[in-house]
Amino acid sequence: MTRILLVDDQALVRAGFQTILTSEPGFEVVGQAPDGAAGVRMAAELQPDVICMDVQMPVMDGLEATRAICAGSSHASVLMLTTFDRDDFLFEALSAGASGFLLKTAEPEQLIDAVHALARGDALLSPEVTRRVIERFAAPSTPAPSPAAPQLELLTEREHETLLRLARGRSNAEIAAELFVGEATVKTHVSNVLMKLGIRDRIHAVIWAYEHGVVAPRV
Repeated sequence: MTRILLVDDQALVRAGFQTILTSEPGFEVVGQAPDGAAGVRMAAELQPDVICMDVQMPVMDGLEATRAICAGSSHASVLMLTTFDRDDFLFEALSAGASGFLLKTAEPEQLIDAVHALARGDALLSPEVTRRVIERFAAPSTPAPSPAAPQLELLTEREHETLLRLARGRSNAEIAAELFVGEATVKTHVSNVLMKLGIRDRIHAVIWAYEHGVVAPRV
Protein backbone atom coordinates (compact mmCIF):
# COMPACT_ATOMS: atom_id res chain seq x y z
CA MET A 1 0.00 0.00 0.00
CA THR A 2 1.35 3.42 -1.01
CA ARG A 3 0.61 5.99 1.69
CA ILE A 4 -0.01 9.50 0.37
CA LEU A 5 -0.17 12.89 2.08
CA LEU A 6 -1.89 15.80 0.31
CA VAL A 7 -0.67 19.34 1.06
CA ASP A 8 -2.67 22.14 -0.58
CA ASP A 9 -4.44 25.24 0.74
CA GLN A 10 -7.53 24.62 -1.40
CA ALA A 11 -9.93 22.09 0.08
CA LEU A 12 -11.57 21.39 -3.28
CA VAL A 13 -8.19 20.59 -4.83
CA ARG A 14 -7.34 18.20 -2.01
CA ALA A 15 -10.75 16.53 -2.35
CA GLY A 16 -10.25 16.15 -6.09
CA PHE A 17 -6.80 14.64 -5.66
CA GLN A 18 -8.11 12.25 -3.01
CA THR A 19 -10.90 11.07 -5.32
CA ILE A 20 -8.44 10.47 -8.15
CA LEU A 21 -5.79 8.74 -6.06
CA THR A 22 -8.06 6.51 -3.98
CA SER A 23 -9.56 5.15 -7.20
CA GLU A 24 -6.23 3.45 -7.82
CA PRO A 25 -5.76 0.05 -6.11
CA GLY A 26 -2.91 0.14 -3.63
CA PHE A 27 -3.16 3.88 -2.93
CA GLU A 28 -4.21 5.25 0.46
CA VAL A 29 -4.50 8.95 1.30
CA VAL A 30 -3.46 9.03 4.95
CA GLY A 31 -3.81 12.76 5.56
CA GLN A 32 -4.50 16.24 4.22
CA ALA A 33 -2.76 19.47 5.23
CA PRO A 34 -3.92 23.02 4.39
CA ASP A 35 -0.45 24.61 4.43
CA GLY A 36 3.23 23.75 4.40
CA ALA A 37 3.75 23.97 8.14
CA ALA A 38 0.96 21.46 8.77
CA GLY A 39 2.41 19.33 5.98
CA VAL A 40 5.80 19.17 7.71
CA ARG A 41 4.18 18.10 11.00
CA MET A 42 1.97 15.48 9.34
CA ALA A 43 4.87 14.11 7.29
CA ALA A 44 6.74 13.42 10.53
CA GLU A 45 3.69 11.93 12.24
CA LEU A 46 2.23 9.85 9.40
CA GLN A 47 5.41 8.85 7.54
CA PRO A 48 3.80 8.74 4.09
CA ASP A 49 5.55 7.29 1.06
CA VAL A 50 4.61 10.15 -1.29
CA ILE A 51 3.63 13.75 -0.58
CA CYS A 52 1.67 15.74 -3.18
CA MET A 53 2.78 19.30 -2.41
CA ASP A 54 1.39 22.60 -3.69
CA VAL A 55 3.94 25.38 -4.24
CA GLN A 56 2.15 28.56 -3.18
CA MET A 57 0.44 28.32 0.23
CA PRO A 58 -0.01 30.49 3.33
CA VAL A 59 1.95 30.05 6.60
CA MET A 60 4.71 28.08 4.83
CA ASP A 61 5.01 27.58 1.09
CA GLY A 62 5.63 24.24 -0.56
CA LEU A 63 9.27 24.90 -1.32
CA GLU A 64 10.15 25.64 2.30
CA ALA A 65 8.04 22.70 3.48
CA THR A 66 9.77 20.36 1.03
CA ARG A 67 13.17 21.53 2.21
CA ALA A 68 12.19 20.84 5.84
CA ILE A 69 10.71 17.42 5.03
CA CYS A 70 13.69 16.26 2.98
CA ALA A 71 16.10 17.43 5.68
CA GLY A 72 14.12 15.65 8.39
CA SER A 73 13.38 12.04 9.27
CA SER A 74 10.70 11.45 6.65
CA HIS A 75 11.52 8.98 3.88
CA ALA A 76 8.76 10.41 1.66
CA SER A 77 9.28 11.46 -1.93
CA VAL A 78 7.77 14.86 -2.72
CA LEU A 79 5.77 15.55 -5.87
CA MET A 80 5.44 19.30 -6.46
CA LEU A 81 2.17 20.40 -8.07
CA THR A 82 1.59 23.86 -9.45
CA THR A 83 -0.53 25.76 -11.95
CA PHE A 84 2.55 27.66 -13.15
CA ASP A 85 5.09 26.22 -15.60
CA ARG A 86 7.96 28.38 -14.34
CA ASP A 87 11.64 27.49 -14.34
CA ASP A 88 12.24 29.23 -11.02
CA PHE A 89 9.66 26.96 -9.33
CA LEU A 90 11.16 23.91 -11.03
CA PHE A 91 14.76 24.57 -9.99
CA GLU A 92 13.84 25.69 -6.48
CA ALA A 93 11.74 22.55 -6.04
CA LEU A 94 14.60 20.31 -7.16
CA SER A 95 17.04 22.18 -4.95
CA ALA A 96 14.67 21.70 -2.02
CA GLY A 97 14.73 17.94 -2.59
CA ALA A 98 11.55 17.28 -4.58
CA SER A 99 11.61 14.16 -6.73
CA GLY A 100 8.87 15.16 -9.15
CA PHE A 101 7.24 18.17 -10.71
CA LEU A 102 3.76 18.10 -12.26
CA LEU A 103 1.41 20.80 -13.48
CA LYS A 104 -2.11 20.82 -12.07
CA THR A 105 -3.38 20.88 -15.64
CA ALA A 106 -2.16 17.28 -16.03
CA GLU A 107 -4.62 14.48 -16.67
CA PRO A 108 -5.72 12.30 -13.70
CA GLU A 109 -3.82 9.35 -15.18
CA GLN A 110 -0.63 11.42 -15.14
CA LEU A 111 -1.06 12.12 -11.43
CA ILE A 112 -1.53 8.41 -10.75
CA ASP A 113 1.53 7.54 -12.86
CA ALA A 114 3.55 10.21 -11.04
CA VAL A 115 2.71 8.79 -7.61
CA HIS A 116 3.56 5.28 -8.83
CA ALA A 117 6.92 6.53 -10.11
CA LEU A 118 7.85 8.26 -6.86
CA ALA A 119 6.67 5.29 -4.80
CA ARG A 120 9.13 3.13 -6.78
CA GLY A 121 11.91 5.54 -5.89
CA ASP A 122 12.12 7.10 -9.35
CA ALA A 123 12.12 10.78 -10.20
CA LEU A 124 9.32 12.13 -12.34
CA LEU A 125 10.33 14.75 -14.85
CA SER A 126 9.37 14.78 -18.50
CA PRO A 127 12.23 14.52 -21.03
CA GLU A 128 11.63 18.19 -21.85
CA VAL A 129 12.01 19.20 -18.21
CA THR A 130 15.10 17.01 -17.82
CA ARG A 131 16.64 18.81 -20.80
CA ARG A 132 15.89 22.14 -19.11
CA VAL A 133 17.72 20.96 -15.99
CA ILE A 134 20.76 19.85 -18.00
CA GLU A 135 20.76 23.06 -20.05
CA ARG A 136 20.59 25.10 -16.83
CA PHE A 137 23.64 23.38 -15.36
CA ALA A 138 25.49 23.23 -18.67
CA ALA A 139 24.90 26.88 -19.58
CA PRO A 140 28.01 28.98 -20.32
CA SER A 141 27.14 31.26 -17.39
CA THR A 142 27.29 28.37 -14.93
CA PRO A 143 30.17 28.81 -12.43
CA ALA A 144 32.98 26.28 -12.53
CA PRO A 145 32.02 23.14 -10.59
CA SER A 146 33.64 22.33 -7.29
CA PRO A 147 36.38 19.68 -7.11
CA ALA A 148 35.25 16.07 -7.44
CA ALA A 149 33.85 14.68 -4.22
CA PRO A 150 35.59 11.83 -2.35
CA GLN A 151 32.38 9.76 -2.66
CA LEU A 152 33.36 9.10 -6.28
CA GLU A 153 36.04 6.73 -5.00
CA LEU A 154 33.26 4.49 -3.71
CA LEU A 155 31.97 3.86 -7.23
CA THR A 156 33.09 0.98 -9.40
CA GLU A 157 34.19 1.74 -12.95
CA ARG A 158 30.79 0.67 -14.31
CA GLU A 159 28.96 2.78 -11.73
CA HIS A 160 31.06 5.80 -12.67
CA GLU A 161 30.26 5.23 -16.36
CA THR A 162 26.59 5.01 -15.42
CA LEU A 163 26.76 8.28 -13.50
CA LEU A 164 28.36 10.01 -16.51
CA ARG A 165 25.46 8.90 -18.69
CA LEU A 166 22.86 9.85 -16.11
CA ALA A 167 24.37 13.34 -16.11
CA ARG A 168 23.80 13.52 -19.85
CA GLY A 169 20.11 12.65 -19.43
CA ARG A 170 20.35 9.11 -20.78
CA SER A 171 17.51 6.67 -20.05
CA ASN A 172 18.19 3.20 -18.66
CA ALA A 173 17.63 1.72 -22.12
CA GLU A 174 20.13 4.12 -23.67
CA ILE A 175 22.70 3.42 -20.95
CA ALA A 176 22.24 -0.31 -21.44
CA ALA A 177 22.85 0.02 -25.18
CA GLU A 178 25.96 2.16 -24.69
CA LEU A 179 27.47 -0.14 -22.05
CA PHE A 180 26.37 -3.38 -23.79
CA VAL A 181 24.55 -4.68 -20.71
CA GLY A 182 20.94 -5.44 -19.83
CA GLU A 183 18.52 -2.87 -18.41
CA ALA A 184 18.29 -4.86 -15.15
CA THR A 185 22.05 -4.42 -14.74
CA VAL A 186 21.73 -0.69 -15.38
CA LYS A 187 19.01 -0.43 -12.75
CA THR A 188 21.36 -2.08 -10.27
CA HIS A 189 24.18 0.32 -11.19
CA VAL A 190 21.84 3.32 -10.83
CA SER A 191 20.64 2.12 -7.42
CA ASN A 192 24.23 1.65 -6.26
CA VAL A 193 25.23 5.12 -7.49
CA LEU A 194 22.36 6.76 -5.65
CA MET A 195 23.05 4.82 -2.45
CA LYS A 196 26.81 5.41 -2.43
CA LEU A 197 26.52 9.12 -3.20
CA GLY A 198 23.58 9.69 -0.86
CA ILE A 199 21.35 11.02 -3.65
CA ARG A 200 17.56 10.75 -3.59
CA ASP A 201 16.95 9.98 -7.27
CA ARG A 202 18.37 10.15 -10.80
CA ILE A 203 17.45 13.77 -11.50
CA HIS A 204 19.43 14.81 -8.41
CA ALA A 205 22.27 12.68 -9.76
CA VAL A 206 22.34 15.03 -12.76
CA ILE A 207 22.61 18.05 -10.48
CA TRP A 208 25.20 16.36 -8.24
CA ALA A 209 27.37 15.41 -11.22
CA TYR A 210 27.56 19.00 -12.47
CA GLU A 211 28.10 20.44 -9.01
CA HIS A 212 30.97 18.04 -8.25
CA GLY A 213 32.81 18.20 -11.56
CA VAL A 214 31.90 14.74 -12.87
CA VAL A 215 30.86 16.47 -16.08
CA ALA A 216 31.83 19.99 -17.11
CA PRO A 217 29.44 22.69 -18.29
CA ARG A 218 29.59 23.56 -21.99
CA VAL A 219 31.43 26.78 -22.76
